[in-house]
Amino acid sequence: MRSFHFPGRSTVHARRAMVATSHPSASLTAIEILKKGGNAVDAAIATIAVLCVVEPAMTGIGGDCFAILSKPGQKLIALNASGKAPKAATAAWYAKQGIGQIELQSAHAVTVPGAIDGWARLLQDHGTMSFAQVLAPAIDFADNGFVVAPRVAHDWAKAVHKIKMNKAAAKHLLKDGRSPRVGEVFTFKALARTLKAIARDGRDGFYGGEVAADMVAELKALGGLHTLADFAAQSCAYDDTIQVGYNGVDLHELPPNMHGIVALIMLKMLAKLGRLSDSPTAPERYHVMMEAARLAYGMRDRFVADPAMVKVPVDFMLADKTIDTLVKRIDRKRVTPDLGPMPEPKGSDTVCFSIADENGMVVSFINSLFADFGSGLAAPKSGVVFHNRGQGFVLDPRHPNCIAPGKRPMHTLVPAMAMQGGEPLAAFGVMGAAFQPIGHVYIMTNMLDYGLDPQEAIDCPRMFFEGGEILMESGIPAATAEHMALMGHKIALRAIPWGGAQMVAFDRANGTLIGASDARKDGLALGY
Repeated sequence: MRSFHFPGRSTVHARRAMVATSHPSASLTAIEILKKGGNAVDAAIATIAVLCVVEPAMTGIGGDCFAILSKPGQKLIALNASGKAPKAATAAWYAKQGIGQIELQSAHAVTVPGAIDGWARLLQDHGTMSFAQVLAPAIDFADNGFVVAPRVAHDWAKAVHKIKMNKAAAKHLLKDGRSPRVGEVFTFKALARTLKAIARDGRDGFYGGEVAADMVAELKALGGLHTLADFAAQSCAYDDTIQVGYNGVDLHELPPNMHGIVALIMLKMLAKLGRLSDSPTAPERYHVMMEAARLAYGMRDRFVADPAMVKVPVDFMLADKTIDTLVKRIDRKRVTPDLGPMPEPKGSDTVCFSIADENGMVVSFINSLFADFGSGLAAPKSGVVFHNRGQGFVLDPRHPNCIAPGKRPMHTLVPAMAMQGGEPLAAFGVMGAAFQPIGHVYIMTNMLDYGLDPQEAIDCPRMFFEGGEILMESGIPAATAEHMALMGHKIALRAIPWGGAQMVAFDRANGTLIGASDARKDGLALGY
């Protein structure tokens, strides 16, 4: 339990239902849908639609989504709604054009957005309400205005230069050439019209008709290879989760093309290494976490791709022999500059939230544009801001993650579900692009190794590597940073904190729910 002498957040406790999101309006929307008789899936779609309006730098209908759904007595359901490359996108075409890499503000960074198809599938298969019902709150915010929250304003202001580089984006996202300030009311009239089309026509209101024509025309004008047929063909898919056990708890992740396997590789390594320190902020712990992460992310970069197109050796990546090989490369006392080649098999900015309803259905959901405002490109009439997921591809035809027609890129979005005794223990996610899987490991080990409650586990300060440095949050003790520098790490302070987590956990002893929401964002947990 936290000390009440210091600023902080308490866990939220309730009997019947719980939500945790990154924005107060989204949390309240989820509660209102649940109280109107909707289930966790109805609430999830209403929630993400609101977030696509009120937190536009982090997410949007022009992005992708993923979910893990738990229903009492049933196997976990995993949804992969990642967008696919256009049918004309081949490595040979890019080579002929002299394009060596996919740039951020390029139409080639835009795969077909998969989110709306995913929303429609979840709502049809597992929801009880119509699109018109669940999109009504988001339409109201877009049409009549929402009040800009502090973290939202901060993220928006950082992206002004990027937004100004695209005429349509500047038209929809700026006010007199600037970002809105904290407390200002902002509207998205074009987005409201698009949401109304989806409310009326379902997925066809996005992947067909005027909205699709507007998106395709803009992408083509920017040099893209997209067609109306590419948009019409977009389809999500259900899959089985992959999981590993850690200290009596099974962590479930979506399989590749997502990189949730990074978290599982790390947990298997840490299980072999044993508890790293007595304190969660000790230098020994962070040092080994960083070294294990370097190896796990190296495995990701070598192997993770679209399993519908290439063989991804998941079993090999999680095999004890492979994990043993990786663990032996870690020096507990110093940085190892070269961790060596990855083992080979023989022969070959984001929002997340969690919702639990009173009937025991639990949803871990994540939806993203990838970078702040994605590619920084928008469709002029529909107001759709495009993600930049195509940057998850490489253009080397020898690599399993090379772009190809209809292929899904290596993806950073990873919802998580922790299970114990066959029942959900916690539904959670950690925003932050590449940070997400190590964020899952931080939370799991904070709770299971150090006994922190869900809110403490989220609050605990984080560090991660970026650009050759280990970037730490300001909450890391100075002595820890100094010790890690002596171990050989190049330590620097990160301008903004790492990620933003949301969790709904289960207190099985009392039969109640626990909510926790990251203070690194504007949101909160609510329950009843």
